[in-house]
Amino acid sequence: MPVNPTHTAHLFVAVGDFFADKNATGGVGVFRHQTGEAGWRHVMADRPAYCVSVCAGNSARVLVGTRSGVVLSDDGGLSFRPAHHAAPPRAIWSLTQDPHQPARWYAGASPAAIYRSDDHGESWDLLAEPTIPDRAPMPFPPRVLRITVHPRRAGELVAALEIAGVLRSTDGGRHWHDCSDPLIALADRHPELRSRIVCDLGAEGMLDGHAVCASEAWPDAVLLACRMGIFRSDDGGSQWRNLQLNRFSDFSYGRDVRVSPHDPSMLYACLSVASNSKNGALMRSLDFGETWQRFDKVQPHGTLMAVSPHPTDRRQVYVAARYGEVFGTRDEGDSWFELPLSGIQHVYGMACG
Repeated sequence: MPVNPTHTAHLFVAVGDFFADKNATGGVGVFRHQTGEAGWRHVMADRPAYCVSVCAGNSARVLVGTRSGVVLSDDGGLSFRPAHHAAPPRAIWSLTQDPHQPARWYAGASPAAIYRSDDHGESWDLLAEPTIPDRAPMPFPPRVLRITVHPRRAGELVAALEIAGVLRSTDGGRHWHDCSDPLIALADRHPELRSRIVCDLGAEGMLDGHAVCASEAWPDAVLLACRMGIFRSDDGGSQWRNLQLNRFSDFSYGRDVRVSPHDPSMLYACLSVASNSKNGALMRSLDFGETWQRFDKVQPHGTLMAVSPHPTDRRQVYVAARYGEVFGTRDEGDSWFELPLSGIQHVYGMACG
């Protein structure tokens, strides 16, 4: 289906290094595709990228998280330059624009830290290095993989960490408190929610947080995607409940969950078997997570890592799998096409704008 010229946008994929095999080779950085055209352009190739985001209201501004801080583009991702960091930059794993103050951005880092920019990403200040309980020692430091902002209360943030659970701030990210004890309690009560891969903690999987999101439709609710599925809190993280996606899908490993920019009750979730798997499904909910249906009509051969709805055209939705498969629809899921990336090792993030 042809793309309406008024809805033409650019799709970006962030490709990182391959941690499991230090000798592995492949393209890293950022790849750019113009919707409606064929192929990809390798627009940033000099460093691995862990996240990418397009500025709402200015699609020429593209921000990317790298192992040495944030880089940004002013020409729609054709070229990039380093942002200014007041403190020595760390690896940036998440980028979030504040809906209340569009010039403000938050960046989540590893080792776990929160940076903030108040000038559209030009410069960054280190806000906090959260104190995280040492529950599940890992061979890598915790990563802040997603930050979401309360839809109505500016300064109230929730962050998902790999592998360190969920944190919440009520003062714009300067101080954080842990919201993970209720997740551990869920695993203690429900054996099916226990997962232990690296450490001795049975609730390790519940602390393996990958994404959080919030919506104007349920402003006090937060959705969490983690190793054990998709979970919802209606009180800012004090309590969590399992949305039991196993009622609707054969897959339970949650890597991404996002609210549609066109309907605050609509969610998209990337589900797979495990962090390194050969199958998965893009699920959609029309009632903020109470029920789900499979949305894609494709057969991925890797873990689904990221979903990105088009910001102005609800018919377009894109999803990326770990080893370079990218799929899209231009008719709200009726038909799908593939935009494969070759010669890469590890997709981490995707953005459309």
